Amino acid sequence: MPVLSVVVPVFNERDNIPPLLAEIAAALRGRVDFEIVYVDDASKDDSLAVLQQAKATYPELRVVRHLSQSGQSTAIRNGVKAARGEWVATLDGDGQNDPADIPKLIAMRDDSPAAIKLYAGWRVHRQDSGSKRWASKWANAIRSRLLRDDTPDTGCGIKLFERAAFLDLPYFDHMHRYLPALMQRAGWQVRSVPVNHRPRGTGVSKYNNLNRALVGISDLRGVGWLIKRSRRTDVEET
Repeated sequence: MPVLSVVVPVFNERDNIPPLLAEIAAALRGRVDFEIVYVDDASKDDSLAVLQQAKATYPELRVVRHLSQSGQSTAIRNGVKAARGEWVATLDGDGQNDPADIPKLIAMRDDSPAAIKLYAGWRVHRQDSGSKRWASKWANAIRSRLLRDDTPDTGCGIKLFERAAFLDLPYFDHMHRYLPALMQRAGWQVRSVPVNHRPRGTGVSKYNNLNRALVGISDLRGVGWLIKRSRRTDVEET
């Protein structure tokens, strides 16, 4: 059984799949027992066929397919549910996250208290357009002020977290952008880790600043309500 599962959601990323798989294997083989769980979110291109063919080269690869397009948060959750590792690392499927950072996250976990259940990537030097960097800067500032999650970059796709802790969180669309706040709501600690960030390999982004902003307003209110209504207590068996 693997101790680590690498979950990668994809939608129409057929040209980014082979190089990213090669990088994941290069970063982890010989270091940790791992599996790779790709979740194809009902791609319109031949991403699924590329993944099926890649199984011959990467025995660690498993493929989960959505029967209907459901979005990145659902893809991540279904990938985590399918995962067999106790800990899960996530990567965006566009190649902007560097798999070479995963061993660094694992090493930090091994030297940290058990109460830290999420190690979140922090894109210190983002390789995106100026408008996207500007929009992300303001979105992070507003989110941090309202949710007090003490996290500089919640949108980074590379994260390492305990599978059981993740599956205990409330699920909703776009929840992957609020994992630090949700983990803290559950009573766990979070650590942000500077990571490498790269230009997109090929293809185009599936998001724009306007739809992120419109969805983000509703999400912020919902997560704020969840935090406000949260109740926790320690328990003991008698």
